[in-house]
Amino acid sequence: MRLHEYEALDIFEQNRIPVPRRGVAADVYEAIQIAGEIGYPVMLKAQVLVGGRGLAGGIKAAATQDELKEAAETLLASEIKGLPVRKILVCEKVEIARELYVGFTIDGYSGHPVILACTEGGVRIEETVKNEPEKVAALHFDPSFGYYPYQARGLLKLLGLKQPLISAWSDVIGRLYHVASSYEALIAEINPLVVLTNGTLLAVDAVLEVDDSALSRIRHPLPDRIDRIENVLERRGREIGVTYVDLDGDVGIIASGAGLGMVSMDIIGNNKMKPANFLETGGGITADLLYKCMDLIMMKPDLKAIFINVYGGINPIHEGAKGVVRYIKEHNVKLPIVAKALGNRQEETWEILQSGGVHVVTDTATEKAVEKLCELVGRKAG
Repeated sequence: MRLHEYEALDIFEQNRIPVPRRGVAADVYEAIQIAGEIGYPVMLKAQVLVGGRGLAGGIKAAATQDELKEAAETLLASEIKGLPVRKILVCEKVEIARELYVGFTIDGYSGHPVILACTEGGVRIEETVKNEPEKVAALHFDPSFGYYPYQARGLLKLLGLKQPLISAWSDVIGRLYHVASSYEALIAEINPLVVLTNGTLLAVDAVLEVDDSALSRIRHPLPDRIDRIENVLERRGREIGVTYVDLDGDVGIIASGAGLGMVSMDIIGNNKMKPANFLETGGGITADLLYKCMDLIMMKPDLKAIFINVYGGINPIHEGAKGVVRYIKEHNVKLPIVAKALGNRQEETWEILQSGGVHVVTDTATEKAVEKLCELVGRKAG
């Protein structure tokens, strides 16, 4: 779960990471009030759960109330990478002498945490990492050993830095590590961490993404992760307990695992059809869950067919089949539905699905099931 910038800044401030004076506004009048309390000039930043806002026009400066009103109206009426801007962060504009970068994440190869530091920050950080690797240093460490301040100091010395910047920056790194570990973060990032003209450091941006699987263990208060999902169908998927990603196609997909789901999407796409979604149930299939999955899939407009790909290992797919058929009969579904269901109690599952008019393909190859799908929707396979 990714937090909004203003939420991450609050957490950083609670952990004594220096952050700017600020406030969050849902309308122009709130923005004017906050700016009046902070004092001009101010920065206005769109609050959307996506990166790259600066390059997308989501960050503006205002030196007067008139400029603020115009900028706030523009931002609150805009979309950033398809996401509507509902709130803006109003914060003090500071005099910057230098921009830095520091981030905490998990190394995908080793599974160990890593701290990254760069002597240049800002919107072009990816280009700096790629083109000037000498400006970047990484610190991998074993969680069982833990983190110690001397590690950060050694990391910064590798970048050729001197005191007092090393001391100030290593202190921020230690506090950021504390945030990341206590919130079980996948990402905790400050970009940029700025050096002010008076030599002090300030985190003028904040990114914090919490591991969903750790939410039940985190003792700190967190916002409701469902409320922040903009897409109605994806929010519904989260509510019923499945992984759902909305796409722009017209073939609905239900799969019992991520691998089956991705294979289904690929093969359907290779046959000149477009998946309408990615949906995987995980290992908790029940009749009620599959009924709700069918209901979710059918919420998609202009759907032409449904493709079901499930495996009966730990999943009782025969129970799931009952939910599919119940939905078909109760809602008089006329769309072509193709299912490949293999594994434990597969023959029983086939009989149940066929009783609801589902076209069952018993071949082990998903390609064969997609061929049947193509036949039903009038498209040539291959």
